[in-house]
Amino acid sequence: MNTLKITKASTNDVIQLQAIGRQTFSETFADANSEENMNKYLDKSFAREKLTAELNNPSSYFYLAVLDEKVVGYLKLNTGDAQTEKESADALEIERIYVAKEFHGKKVAQALYAQAEHTAEELKASYMWLGVWEKNFRAVSFYTKNGFVQFDTHIFKLGDDEQTDLMMKKVLI
Repeated sequence: MNTLKITKASTNDVIQLQAIGRQTFSETFADANSEENMNKYLDKSFAREKLTAELNNPSSYFYLAVLDEKVVGYLKLNTGDAQTEKESADALEIERIYVAKEFHGKKVAQALYAQAEHTAEELKASYMWLGVWEKNFRAVSFYTKNGFVQFDTHIFKLGDDEQTDLMMKKVLI
């Protein structure tokens, strides 16, 4: 594997972000969810206008994992009012770390996670938190390995389906 680069995404990257977002979410969850619910979620969450607005939000940060000029994964972080749950103003939410299936096990997610840690340090966040589907055992294991512990649950709507997310946090200071 050649050198992996983690680059900050801008509105110029919206089409690449939309493509990798739709691809990785589908690869991760399509087998466990109905096609109808998947399509509803993908159409809403990865609409170009929505992604452009999120990229323009100064409280959200997107990073792309690029290998040989190809986007193979991405990271989305939120602070302040951009967080999907009301958490502390000095918290950093990891909303998404997704990697194309063919690159699983190749340290891409770990590189994206390292960027999240770096951003948390720059922002002087007191903790990082996230929500992860209780049935996404690979991701739960990844976050546990990186020092996150469960502190609550919340409901995540995928189309019409209400699913339980584990809320996990890692205290930084």
